[in-house]
Amino acid sequence: MKRVAEASPRVKARLAGLFALLEALTSGFGQVIVPGMLVVSGDAAATATNLQVNALLFRFSIVAGLIGAACHIAWTLLIYELFKPVSRSLSLLAAFVSLVAISLQTFSSLFQLAPLVVLDNGGSLSAFSSDQLHALALLCLQLFARAFQIYLVFFGFWCVLVGYLVLRSTFMPRVLGVLEAVAGLCWLTFLWVPLAHYLSPYNQVVAGLGEIALMLWLLVKGVNADRWNERASATAD
Repeated sequence: MKRVAEASPRVKARLAGLFALLEALTSGFGQVIVPGMLVVSGDAAATATNLQVNALLFRFSIVAGLIGAACHIAWTLLIYELFKPVSRSLSLLAAFVSLVAISLQTFSSLFQLAPLVVLDNGGSLSAFSSDQLHALALLCLQLFARAFQIYLVFFGFWCVLVGYLVLRSTFMPRVLGVLEAVAGLCWLTFLWVPLAHYLSPYNQVVAGLGEIALMLWLLVKGVNADRWNERASATAD
């Protein structure tokens, strides 16, 4: 953290963009793409077969999701350092909300791992029939999906706060703040899952565009270092 605090604002910005990209790739693969490939909605037997045939891929997806959570922590801390000159209290609130979201993101991985434990039960679950074990495995995956949706709600709150910080800053384009705040509002539709599903995939596409815009700007352009230093100096005074 000391090295992060001492880094130049452009380095902080580009590192934030890099960790945002890494989080999107790893979490997207591990917690969205692979489960979407293997889970057959309403068919416990087919889902169990997919998991058993692709057990290695599914285990790798869990590891990828955990790596994504670690990248998300780094991303959160860098965003906090980057926007602390704009508002220390709001940046701290955003970091707290993000850490709650990351905790939920990590916790959801337990439900993702549970089906493999259930299906590879040995003798500990011998009292259950195959159909019951398949149903239990699918239930675990449904709980994983619900936990991940709660994570998206807290992530949405974080995006709204970050969007507001970008709007108040003088060292990044205000339009990026608007796009990021809109992305957060799209993720907040998961407060009521039927609404999120009704708006899908449009809410997810709009949210993705806002996040990609901010990520690419951070990676390619960073921030206006002179204006960032002016805000930091004004805050210190």
